Amino acid sequence: MNVRDLEPKAVWNHFEDLNAVPRASKKEEEVIAFAKKFGEDLGFSTYVDHVGNVIIKKPATPGMEDRKTVILQSHLDMVHQKNADTDFDFATQGIQSYIDGDWVKAKGTTLGADNGMGVAAIMTLLKATDIAHPALEALFTIDEETGMTGAIHLEQGKLDGQILLNLDTEDDDEFSIGCAGGIDTNTKKSYSEVDSAGSVAYKITVNGLKGGHSGVEINLERGNANKIMNRLMHNCTNFGLQIVDIDGGSLRNAIPRESFATIVVNSKDYLTEAKNRVEGIKFDYQHEEPNLNIEFTEVAVPSDAMSVTDSAELTEIIYGCHNGVFSMSRAIDGLVETSSSLARVVVKNGVFTTQSLQRSSSESGKMDVAHTVAAPFKLAGCDVEQGGSYPGWTPNPNSEILDLMVAKYTQLFGEEPKVSAIHAGLECGLLGERYPGLDMISFGPTIKGPHSPDERVEIKSVQKFWNFLVDILKDTLKK
Repeated sequence: MNVRDLEPKAVWNHFEDLNAVPRASKKEEEVIAFAKKFGEDLGFSTYVDHVGNVIIKKPATPGMEDRKTVILQSHLDMVHQKNADTDFDFATQGIQSYIDGDWVKAKGTTLGADNGMGVAAIMTLLKATDIAHPALEALFTIDEETGMTGAIHLEQGKLDGQILLNLDTEDDDEFSIGCAGGIDTNTKKSYSEVDSAGSVAYKITVNGLKGGHSGVEINLERGNANKIMNRLMHNCTNFGLQIVDIDGGSLRNAIPRESFATIVVNSKDYLTEAKNRVEGIKFDYQHEEPNLNIEFTEVAVPSDAMSVTDSAELTEIIYGCHNGVFSMSRAIDGLVETSSSLARVVVKNGVFTTQSLQRSSSESGKMDVAHTVAAPFKLAGCDVEQGGSYPGWTPNPNSEILDLMVAKYTQLFGEEPKVSAIHAGLECGLLGERYPGLDMISFGPTIKGPHSPDERVEIKSVQKFWNFLVDILKDTLKK
């Protein structure tokens, strides 16, 4: 069976149409044009604001004019990640999805179900002629994955809705009513390259890690390739270890799955020590990362490298950089309140850079972990830049749409949904700042492994999500 033959066919076909369009964060020109044309071809009021957010307005169906206008919101961009051995060009190729049992996956890349399933559902509602609904305002935002630029700069005065349904939560039995805020910490330091003093060089490869979403999956204690690589190079001055280059991680909001480095040492005895460390690392991650792979390949000794002293200092800095859960919520059992992920470590051509992302449902907690992460870099004389800060979304205990949706879910599925906050950046906090007073809730189909090539969406959950969304719109609140 082809993905396009799955039910509901209209949703899956819109998803496949969307996945044929390149839509990396900050490179959304084609998908913005795609969404704009979609709205215009339907004859609906369509507007693209100054940053690229697309707003499409559809009038209420007859008899539904007395209901509150509903804003349906999803983001157009997707995380572009692929396996190292996958030959794929995100700029020119469409995502190659396929059915694997109960799931839809992509061949060696991210699938784009985050947040493409939400976009596809909204497109289906816009095009449908047989679904009762109130006035709808489709809001397709841009650049959610790398800074929430679209939500931050959304123009005010363009939306009239009182209810906002964000279709970006990744468990079909869960409603999100709050989320974490975030801030980026980027660092940079120049160093002088010196002559290589060692007699042997190795290319080190760390891969096979699961990776995943650095917010919702940070509590799973998966291996961070940057941290693992650092364990192989730390405290090796007795081997005269000099770092030639490092290329670890890829995206700021993904747990690093791979890291590659070249080092110079003064003796092959280093390899014995390193292999002992590998055994310890694999023991530590035997349950979380059964496919962890660490390889050492002897290569020609390069002429230039970082000095032994600078190399040792770099490994101390990385060791001092907090990675993982920082604190748990005191209000919601099992919810991570504050965390940090060391997403990127690069050493190249005399420059050492890092990127990390801190998240928290507490504004003060967010800044606390951000200062904690920045401290070792500042002590080492690095330039530290912190920006891209966005607020969390504070739960509203008096939400009318939440009460309606909980009752409807219980009626349809015979059990109550989980209602919680999420340790990830949803756009609701920012959208609430731009349009105060919105009654907001987030939900969606079941998606696993977002932000990694293991991303997959459960087929039956898409049907469940779609049926529920349609039912909610039929019975939504009166003005």
